Amino acid sequence: MMRVRFRKSLLIKLGILTLVLLFTIPYFMSKLDDSSKQDSLKRRSWNKLASDVKEMFPFNDAKKNVMPNPLERHANDSSATQKVYGPRAELKKGVLGNYEPDYKIAHGPGEGGQPVFASMEEKAAADQSVREFGFNMVVSDKISLDRTIPDTRMDECKYWNYPTLKELPTASVILVFHNEGWSTLIRTVHSVVNMSPPELLKEVVMVDDFSDKAHLKEPMEKYIAEYNKKHNNVVKLYRNPERMGLIRTRTRGAELSTADVIIFLDAHCEPNRNWLVPLLARIAYDRTIMAVPIVDGINWDNFAYASVYGAATAHHRGIFEWGFLYKESQVPQKELSRRQHNSEPYRSPTHAGGLFAMDRKYFFELGAYDEGLQIWGGENFELSFKIWQCGGSVEWVPCSHVGHVYRNHMPYGFGKVDVKIPVILLNYMRVVEVWLDDDFKEYFYTREPSVRGYPIGDLSKQLQFKKDHNCKSFRWFMDNIAYEVYDKFPILPPNKAWGEVKQKKGMLCWDTLGQSVGGGPIGVSHCHHYGGNQMFRLNTKGQIGVGERCITAPGGDTLHMSFCATEPTGPWEWDETSGLFRNRDYQKCVEAGHDNKLHLVRCEPDKSAQMWIINEIKTWDR
Repeated sequence: MMRVRFRKSLLIKLGILTLVLLFTIPYFMSKLDDSSKQDSLKRRSWNKLASDVKEMFPFNDAKKNVMPNPLERHANDSSATQKVYGPRAELKKGVLGNYEPDYKIAHGPGEGGQPVFASMEEKAAADQSVREFGFNMVVSDKISLDRTIPDTRMDECKYWNYPTLKELPTASVILVFHNEGWSTLIRTVHSVVNMSPPELLKEVVMVDDFSDKAHLKEPMEKYIAEYNKKHNNVVKLYRNPERMGLIRTRTRGAELSTADVIIFLDAHCEPNRNWLVPLLARIAYDRTIMAVPIVDGINWDNFAYASVYGAATAHHRGIFEWGFLYKESQVPQKELSRRQHNSEPYRSPTHAGGLFAMDRKYFFELGAYDEGLQIWGGENFELSFKIWQCGGSVEWVPCSHVGHVYRNHMPYGFGKVDVKIPVILLNYMRVVEVWLDDDFKEYFYTREPSVRGYPIGDLSKQLQFKKDHNCKSFRWFMDNIAYEVYDKFPILPPNKAWGEVKQKKGMLCWDTLGQSVGGGPIGVSHCHHYGGNQMFRLNTKGQIGVGERCITAPGGDTLHMSFCATEPTGPWEWDETSGLFRNRDYQKCVEAGHDNKLHLVRCEPDKSAQMWIINEIKTWDR
């Protein structure tokens, strides 16, 4: 009997001791900082407490829900970047997937992704809307905001069984817009909500980048208020107090978001059926994956919806050329062979930039977008290189499709931009100077020589991040991830000369005259000394380049813009002493004709019309 009482007393004392320890350990842990193990345990303890408090008292002000950069605080903590893998999706052939919607094509203008056309009476208004918005708003306004679109996925996608709702993260879809057309913007909102499981779509975050169109003011606020009454206040609208540009406004949208995952879409998109879950599933499996949907095309004029890649099984991925123009190529077999099923995600060096999903905390752990990037352009490369070189990965997800309206043209400017070179080149330079090795930097400056030396601002924060996190070299990235770039766009030889090609005894310069590939001959015009259509490059292997195009003489007479051969070689040579520009294939020289076109003629070293000098032009250094 005494033994039983003793055991009972002992159990009570152990229970009390356990409770005491549970409440006192966090206190003592907070006082210990003499070992990395204790420091790591302390952080986990307090992070768990903060998480519990957040669940009990959710923040009403989304701006407060912005976490600092944990990798910056814990750069030496290996647990901060250690990958923890979550649940995987499973393909069950013949068994419809657990998130497949019951989706039926409706009837009406544009339904099923069919084209819609403006009448002759509407043509003037349609043309005006194209000039104002970059696409045909007269046609768009005829189409339902809830229109149905065709399923462009491969059939196999219907049979994936994804993790349960409890296992998947929630999503904030971020839409940045500036002077967007009404129906294209609102249709994007409707489409996101209609095509997403409500349990997973926490919010649609709309951020207005200082629009001045009347329909985007009070009318839109009233519309969203009425829409939210039927959709659980899912849409949140914020406005910038000044023009910030796409890149910085996207970062602001991420700061204002409150879900586990942020998904950036352009403001003129139509997600396809079951688009959201495949993206969230990849991030649930590995939070360091950037998941990119397959982008379908919506015609800017008639709003027809179709795949831009042809067959759904034709996989492509994002790459680049050495001037950092975005390109796409068919996925190498080496990458496809890494997977068991053709509908599985595959690795990609980069992406177009407009549409992708990321773990929100991971986005900020990486430092978000470089704060020095301005307005638009290059942010896709900056984020992709940073992810790959610092331990994450970029994947394209074949079972997630989103339609996107490709504009006829960019209908508005970028606001106040205090730069003396194109802002996109400034952004490229910041990416190049941080993430490329020295030898690869030279390939960019060979392609864009006129910007070398332009001041691009402070890079110390980005370079320190790269150092602190032992990020891999760009050569590693090229050799292991973006290896087909070497085949598509071989290493560029150095330039022999670049700049304006000017008459030695005159005031005329070579000029593309606005010609494109397949167009008329190029010629000469008065030298304006601003580069652009008068900026040419001659490399040491005889190729003349203009941007990403080349100069050829296909008929042996006039000079034309052409696609560059894969190998960066050509038949051109320039004698600095005589000024002759000779074509070795035809053994003729370049001369400005009476028609102000450039012709190949018999070489005459004493003829002034064949004497050329090349002056380097840096428009910003004057």
